[in-house]
Amino acid sequence: MSQNIDNIGIYLTLVSQLNKLARHNRQGSFRTKERYYEAFKRFCAFLADKYHLQKLENISGKHLTSYVLWMQESGKSASTIKTDLAAIRFFHDKMSRSKYQLPTNDELAVELKRRCFGQVDRTWSNIEFNKMLGRALAEDRYDFILALYLARYAGLRIHECFRIDTAAAEQALRENAVTVKGKGGKVRTIPINGKIAVAMRAQLARTPRGQKLLVPDGMPTDRAITLLQLFIMKHRDEVREAGSDCPLTFHGLRHTYAAEKYRELTDSGKSALDAHFAVSRLLGHERPDVTNIYLASVRKGERHEQ
Repeated sequence: MSQNIDNIGIYLTLVSQLNKLARHNRQGSFRTKERYYEAFKRFCAFLADKYHLQKLENISGKHLTSYVLWMQESGKSASTIKTDLAAIRFFHDKMSRSKYQLPTNDELAVELKRRCFGQVDRTWSNIEFNKMLGRALAEDRYDFILALYLARYAGLRIHECFRIDTAAAEQALRENAVTVKGKGGKVRTIPINGKIAVAMRAQLARTPRGQKLLVPDGMPTDRAITLLQLFIMKHRDEVREAGSDCPLTFHGLRHTYAAEKYRELTDSGKSALDAHFAVSRLLGHERPDVTNIYLASVRKGERHEQ
């Protein structure tokens, strides 16, 4: 998109407003925050160039519709378009004086193409997972070990792991299930296995009552999350199996949980449809079709040995 010098000034004004919103954001992983920030910057460039808009609080549905049409004409994928829309709504929700309520994807005056789900296998092998546990153990990062277990064996998102406090941990150990609040405030309860229970008891013993289990005293939650993600990035090339191109992200462990739970349910006699819906509920998905993303490895064949 071309910009003249006047529009660059407007663009910088909008980015300055975006920066204020971003500075106070404590939600999401650092990768998600970076991706959303860059997506919204692209939107700022569009607003400056096409509408000369100078205040983000004046964003309305017509701006979203026009932006989607421009992205479609530019050949952007359905996935990119929906990610950008999610980023716009994310930061719009942070605005204290937004003038308009933004329409949902279904309410937009333009048809959005559906994403092609289930294309990439992001699951970890048992060897890769155990090697990463070994790296955490070598550095005495028992908090990282618990987080890895929660993702691998309960399918928790990273921010769900880091919200767990001592009271929630004690309840989980009593009930053999952890209750978490996920996206959109949706609450779900997931059974925990013995590995999670042992790691949780150990971490509980190290955590003062009333504090979050995986967040050191005095440290912002987003900083604690970032340290875990940097740890995984640091060691993933060491632990990745030869010949694998799996990105080995923390979120990939949620994919691993989904795929193994699905196989477990179908092996026990459940139909593919019933297993699919059960996994969707355990993951906290609003739409079961999103679960297809997590079951890519099931379709492409197992690359993991038990």
